[in-house]
Amino acid sequence: MNKKYWIGFLYVSICILIWGTIGSLIDYPLLQKDIYQAGSFGQLTTFLAAGIITTIISTILFKRIPKRFIE
Repeated sequence: MNKKYWIGFLYVSICILIWGTIGSLIDYPLLQKDIYQAGSFGQLTTFLAAGIITTIISTILFKRIPKRFIE
């Protein structure tokens, strides 16, 4: 595997970690206040929204990665 694939792999991995962290930070207070239960549609919606937002931001930021890191 060349440098291009490693950069892509690391970038996607970091984005997934950020998505999980943001989703969990939003989810925890909602679970504590019994707004919804674990495994419910509300929790799915929370993580889905966090995933969509993270994907949009990650796509925008990826275009700004200097070409010297990718090539």
